[in-house]
Amino acid sequence: MNILFRIMMVSIMVIVVGRSSYAQGEAAVPFLLLAPDSRAGGIGESGTGLADNSAAIFWNPAGIAFQTGTELSITHSNWLPQFQLDLFYDYLTYRQYVEDLSGSVTASITYMNFGEFVRTGPDSPEELGRFRSFDAALTLGFASKLSEDWGLGLNARLIHSRLSDQPTAEEQGKGVATSVSFDIAAMWRPTSFVIPLLDEDIGDKFSVGVNLSNLGPKIFYIDRDQADPIPTNFRLGFAFNIFKDEYNSLIGTLDFSKLLVSRTGTRTKVVNIKGKDSTITISESDEFYKAIFTAWGDKPFREELRDIVTSGGLEYWYGSPGDFLFALRAGYFYEDPSYGNRKFMTFGAGIRYDIYGFDFSYISAAEENHPLSDTLRFSVIIGWGGVPDNTRGLPRGI
Repeated sequence: MNILFRIMMVSIMVIVVGRSSYAQGEAAVPFLLLAPDSRAGGIGESGTGLADNSAAIFWNPAGIAFQTGTELSITHSNWLPQFQLDLFYDYLTYRQYVEDLSGSVTASITYMNFGEFVRTGPDSPEELGRFRSFDAALTLGFASKLSEDWGLGLNARLIHSRLSDQPTAEEQGKGVATSVSFDIAAMWRPTSFVIPLLDEDIGDKFSVGVNLSNLGPKIFYIDRDQADPIPTNFRLGFAFNIFKDEYNSLIGTLDFSKLLVSRTGTRTKVVNIKGKDSTITISESDEFYKAIFTAWGDKPFREELRDIVTSGGLEYWYGSPGDFLFALRAGYFYEDPSYGNRKFMTFGAGIRYDIYGFDFSYISAAEENHPLSDTLRFSVIIGWGGVPDNTRGLPRGI
């Protein structure tokens, strides 16, 4: 097994560890699907409907339209600790409200480190060198309100994947690839919403978010003919303030997500490698602008429903906004056994004091020795200059 293939397997394993063979090759650069922050990580890896801090860049950039001021955060996690590998990721976010633009500009950097690899010859275990592999993405965005109740968010992203710095033996091309993608998202946070028949106004107590992320061309390492789709993803999320008084708040979240990648079959191709003809099998898939439609109907309807990932959680806050706040979180992540079988509980906690915040989350899988078990995320947040919004039931950022 060559170096490039081994590293690609590590990359895929980062997200889809435990998935069936059906799903393992669905998309390249799967680190783009990794839930990056500790707060959402503590509530079952759900945040599309909540999206009220700078991590909304990932979950739903439209949520930033309802935020003011400036916020900076960084998250670190050692990934798949059960494997005892040198895998970790870092996630840096920044948002800044610009009054002249009536909206916020945002930026984030995602970095996934796959560790150090030893390069050997094709017929000998002799060490020829060492190299490090990583995936990274730089995201720039803008979010603004369309009205008092509606927000819109847009992201543009540069993706760079460096799996191997040079080919091995008769391989062609390097394990280095670059591509781009963009996101479009919307958020609805009604100030007034009367439930029919009950005559009860639950405005300012819930929000609904939609995010269509990683829209972009395929990415390739060897040649364009062997390009793979990036993980275009659809998310629908809800957040609801279950209870709130002067010092207490309980929020519930629920997310549904689906990978919009449509594989259409395989074909063979004859390639010439150093004067020798070789036959390779190439997996074909729809382009992203087509897959966002065809991915909903490339399987029977019942199978399409099973392919949807469900996650949700509860977040309890105690304290006074602007002074000291303490949070406890719990959640659950569910993926159908036929389409990944990732199932785990999450727990987390956080504090906010003045302009500073700290969050952590913990994954507990029911399956013994599951590679995701005991995964920890840690986030540090600094936010300043925001205008408090005490009229709404949902907390805004830190």
